[in-house]
Amino acid sequence: MTAYSYKGKTIQGRVVRGQIEASTEMEARVKLRAQKIVPMRVLAKGTEKKEGFDFNNLFKTKVKVKSKELQIFARQFSTMISSGIPIVQALEILSSQTRNPGFRETLKNIRNQLEAGKRLGDCLLSHPLIFDKMFVSMVKAGEEGGVLDTILNRLAGYLEKNAKIGNKVKGAMWYPAAITVVAILVVAALLKFVIPKFAKLFTGQGQKLPALTQLVVDASDLLQAHFALIIVIFVSAGFAIKYYYSTKEGKEVFDKAFIQLPIFGPLIQKSAIARFTRTMSTMLSCGVGILDSLEVCSTVTGNVVIESAIQRCKKAIADGKSIVQPLSQEKYIPGMVTQMIGVGEATGTMDSMFAKIADFYEEEVDYAVTALTSVMEPIMMVVLGGIIAVVVIAMYLPIFNMGNVFK
Repeated sequence: MTAYSYKGKTIQGRVVRGQIEASTEMEARVKLRAQKIVPMRVLAKGTEKKEGFDFNNLFKTKVKVKSKELQIFARQFSTMISSGIPIVQALEILSSQTRNPGFRETLKNIRNQLEAGKRLGDCLLSHPLIFDKMFVSMVKAGEEGGVLDTILNRLAGYLEKNAKIGNKVKGAMWYPAAITVVAILVVAALLKFVIPKFAKLFTGQGQKLPALTQLVVDASDLLQAHFALIIVIFVSAGFAIKYYYSTKEGKEVFDKAFIQLPIFGPLIQKSAIARFTRTMSTMLSCGVGILDSLEVCSTVTGNVVIESAIQRCKKAIADGKSIVQPLSQEKYIPGMVTQMIGVGEATGTMDSMFAKIADFYEEEVDYAVTALTSVMEPIMMVVLGGIIAVVVIAMYLPIFNMGNVFK
């Protein structure tokens, strides 16, 4: 038997402290509940100093939880609740199984708050960096409707689909970016290591270089003379762009430019519409109000242009208008979307209609990513090959001229 120090509340709400002997912490909590004491803290003798440590404030700033971890958590939590396991016990089991130490302590903190009498939705609300507004809103709706297991299962499915579409869009964006970086590195290597050797050969012949060759040689000389400075400029520019994009003004500028791009713009628009409609379908089917759903949906689209359109729609609905009227006036909300939403609004099946729209646009994103990849591969190869060909031709032009002189 081990001595445990505890802090708890009586039925009358009075905070009490004391010690109790038990084999495990769980047994100590069971004994306290049998004495009609709601345990707030139960610590083994000699570890009482941990009691004053506030994990809540720590994890608001430091804990990082991946989307995959949240998917697994929501799915397992749903299964345990539907199997009849109490929420507190389910959280204890989940916290012991997770490999993320920060997430583990967060779940323990939530469990302690539940034992102190808080509702699950309010406990999740105290960890905004892990559980966003949508997660909290749906959990609260599940608590009020008594269908928390169903809500968590839907949340897991939503997170899985949302992560899938996000990964596809990122993959489509990274491919041309990677090819561009490779092209820059190859050209830089040629200018730094290969061109100088040709330049020495040409200057030794004493002949005037062709304009293209002279341009390449001058670029090589510039790179040789200011190599460190050029690297610093490129790295600084990258960090400056990243910082500017993290600001509100920068995100507006870049997102407006991104959605207007000739090739990537439609893909960005379709992925944003897919996220918006999937989130609306999930939240409406869980009983969340339309205004609250629109507020959450505006933060998950990933593009300021679509986000602003949803915010304007929310304001118009708050003023008494239907959802179709403001959406039909938005440039980047397709007409098919507003028409189908209008049918759902008229028939009272908006949640299922949003789900159908989401299914359609997720398929569109799949097709667009496949088509974009198949088109970009030859284009980028041609561009990369063309750049290298120009450098090679520039180096061989003087050799061709030398042959003409010998003739």
